Amino acid sequence: MSISVSTAAAAKVKEMLAKKGEIDSLLRIRIIGGGCSGLQYNMDFIEKPEEGDEIVEQDGIRVCIDPKSALILKGTTLDYSDALMGGGFKLKNPNATSTCGCGESFSV
Repeated sequence: MSISVSTAAAAKVKEMLAKKGEIDSLLRIRIIGGGCSGLQYNMDFIEKPEEGDEIVEQDGIRVCIDPKSALILKGTTLDYSDALMGGGFKLKNPNATSTCGCGESFSV
């Protein structure tokens, strides 16, 4: 399994899907090029996975990861905080060797 999902993150994803009326959708997490450090996380909702995608099911949600991103995300935890400062979804990736000052991009 590439990633694990915290209870707080799963609850927030369920809430977001319910608001959109798309409770059967999957959360896609992928790594894309960009940002100060070269790589960025990208998350969106999709209706169905692509061939070869890894599907992680945890706490009632499904997370979809493409094969290339799965290599970089191995051991990562998706978490969520509703704190006013620094809140939102956070990916705690043990493979990231550095991050930019704003925390929006990373390198491996």
